[in-house]
Amino acid sequence: MKVILTTNIKKLGKIGDLVSVKDGYARNYLFPNKMALRDNKKNLAYYEKIKDEMKDKELLKHNEAKKLINEISKLKIEFKKEADEKKQLYGSISKKEVLDYLSNNGLQVKSDDLIIREPIKSLGEHQIEVNPYIDISEIFKITVIKN
Repeated sequence: MKVILTTNIKKLGKIGDLVSVKDGYARNYLFPNKMALRDNKKNLAYYEKIKDEMKDKELLKHNEAKKLINEISKLKIEFKKEADEKKQLYGSISKKEVLDYLSNNGLQVKSDDLIIREPIKSLGEHQIEVNPYIDISEIFKITVIKN
């Protein structure tokens, strides 16, 4: 099914793009969340009318994402965990723990926007990536110290 995007969607396209998606994805996710319109003449005319409003909303989301990245960069992300003598943790630091840490500091990051490339299973410094918006991505250090 061909749809016109009314918002930027990671890995799919930018606002105003005409993309082809599976019917179920369009009906069950894009249309109910007002992220896309069916590709027809009536919707093309409607999209042209609301295009500036949509771009303003996207600009607001872009600025919020930059502000979030700036706030995270001010934080020192540190975890205290039990470890053995080889500096291996008893368990690991999960994505949920990092998200909880950020939310306890007043920062709301979606699970999809946080990327942990390698499991955090040892003491020391590790890297995570926060990608809250298209083309806005930052790598942060997480420090794990012995409890």
